[in-house]
Amino acid sequence: MSTHISVPPQLLLERILTLEIVRVTERAAVSSARLRGHGNEKAADQAAVDAMRRELNKLPIEGTVVIGEGERDEAPMLYIGEKVGMNAGPQVDIAVDPLEGTTLCAKNMPGAIATMAMADGGTLLHAPDVYMQKIAVGPGYAKGVVALDASPADNVRRLAKARGVDPSAITVLVLDRPRHSDIITGVRSTGAAVRLITDGDVAGVIHCADPDNTGVDMYIGTGGAPEGVLAAAALRCIGGQMQCRLILDTDEKRERARKMGVTDPRMIYGIEDMVRGDCLFAATGVTTGSLLSGVKFRKDVIETETVVMRSVTGTVRYIKAEHRQLEKFHLD
Repeated sequence: MSTHISVPPQLLLERILTLEIVRVTERAAVSSARLRGHGNEKAADQAAVDAMRRELNKLPIEGTVVIGEGERDEAPMLYIGEKVGMNAGPQVDIAVDPLEGTTLCAKNMPGAIATMAMADGGTLLHAPDVYMQKIAVGPGYAKGVVALDASPADNVRRLAKARGVDPSAITVLVLDRPRHSDIITGVRSTGAAVRLITDGDVAGVIHCADPDNTGVDMYIGTGGAPEGVLAAAALRCIGGQMQCRLILDTDEKRERARKMGVTDPRMIYGIEDMVRGDCLFAATGVTTGSLLSGVKFRKDVIETETVVMRSVTGTVRYIKAEHRQLEKFHLD
């Protein structure tokens, strides 16, 4: 008498695909890590894209890329709307950033990651490749503790009050850009600290989900909309709040957004607006940062570290892997 284990469809995302999406980000991370410090952002990004696409096409899914390398006419691979997977299995939305922090990788600086999210079909926001205003905090606060339209100083004071601490105990992560000078001034005016990062918008937001380990309480700033959706997928898995608004400051951008289904250009998006269903999120370190260790190339072993999260269970797994079958990485 034969027995088999059947997996209910609603658990398929977790049971079968949790480890599968780790393989996808691992391959992308290893491929780009071989080009760390070579000063060639394009080559490092292309290596990650090629590896990620190759692995996605091995998965038992009917996948649609909704956040990718760009719109169809500007990206040959992993473009928005591209179908991936074996065309068998659950219908899923895919969001990818095969190499977040291309500059970090090219300069061999901390914090480059390979990242992706997978969600039930039709549940991820189709965000045009424009800028987005963002504010994010970690879990454990009453809804609306911070607000996108409040001043940075006001948000620091509100968060400090919710935590029962002085504003000087708060640290805000901000992307180091001239456009953020007013945010930095506003935060510091309260006595709070600012931590600046040069690149890495997705990783930046995820830092505030675990303030005890990262020392970051809040993220404020303007960055890419696609990265905003990926970060929202991670926060949906582990708790936290995020508010975002697309910056549609030209007729061309408003028209692009309208074609992607954005009806209200001034809408403030919460996490549930950007990621409406069950989702998985994975990120593998390319260069060592405060979130993940980078790829290590040993004599006969490649080591990777990946975080993978799932929204329904809130499970966060850190997977440190030693890869001995090196052919799978197409190392030629």
